[in-house]
Amino acid sequence: MGGEAVRFGRMRRNVLTVLAALLVAATSLAGCSGDPGQGAGSGKPRGSGGKANTTVPREVDGFPTASGTTKHKLDVGTPGHREFLLHVPPGLADRKWGNGRPSEPLPLVIALHGGAANMSAMESLSGFDPIADEKGFLVAYPDGFLLSWNAGDCCGPAKIGNIDDVGFLTKLIDRLNSSGLSDPRRVFVTGFSNGAGMAYRMGCEAAGKVAAIGVVEGALVTKCDPSRPVSAIVVHGTADRNVPFDGGGRRDINDDRPYPPVSYAMDFWRKHDDVPKPRPTRLAAQSGNLDCSSAAKDDVSLALCRVVGGGHAWPKGVSPMLWDFFAAHGRS
Repeated sequence: MGGEAVRFGRMRRNVLTVLAALLVAATSLAGCSGDPGQGAGSGKPRGSGGKANTTVPREVDGFPTASGTTKHKLDVGTPGHREFLLHVPPGLADRKWGNGRPSEPLPLVIALHGGAANMSAMESLSGFDPIADEKGFLVAYPDGFLLSWNAGDCCGPAKIGNIDDVGFLTKLIDRLNSSGLSDPRRVFVTGFSNGAGMAYRMGCEAAGKVAAIGVVEGALVTKCDPSRPVSAIVVHGTADRNVPFDGGGRRDINDDRPYPPVSYAMDFWRKHDDVPKPRPTRLAAQSGNLDCSSAAKDDVSLALCRVVGGGHAWPKGVSPMLWDFFAAHGRS
């Protein structure tokens, strides 16, 4: 009997221990589940009273919300991937947020490097980052294919390989728009040299995605039939020997046809957008040896800035002028 009493006492203690453990577990689960409609995946933190979560997330769809420049990869449905840099201004985190998205998405400028360059070189060359920080817009610096873009009849490996750069840049735009970070009505594409030709091509073939383009020392060397009007600003040096202002030079390593003159692109864009002939004017943030003319109709504008005596280079002070033009020509 004494041994049985001892065993019974041990069994009783074991049962009580198990019951206590189950009680603790049940209490913990109740605390995690909370009320219906709250908890993980609901977007509503406990104690919020059903209000949207206004906390700024550390990242959105893989894009950091903190200011700075980060490198990203993009699957374009072909072997390998494409890359781009994304610069985020400090103002993004300062905006109102709701359920992981900013209440007001930012404008997006896509800046395309020239031939034999890359995304990092364009970030340095253009100097857009400090302007973006001050004015509050995103800047994406995509990387071309083997240092080149398929702008139509130019240039290099991208053209020879018939790389779908319009598809790549369109997917980049869609990715940022779907994240809620960029405003689909305020997407702008600019570029230098080969990248400027690619900016033309985006205006020609992705007009539904792009509100305005900025072309610096480039030529229109692709078939062009935009689906809607696109505002454009063209900046070109009168002494450019690589892509001559009045036409000439050589389009590509395997194409000895000359580049068309700047007037060819201006005439095409003016007729397509149905704007009057540009007249001499002074654009916002215009500086240096720039001789500009512009014209507008409704919400669409066309501007040409001749860099008097300028060669094949990104002109000093052109980036603020490009941004001011873009800022004034988003889509309503």
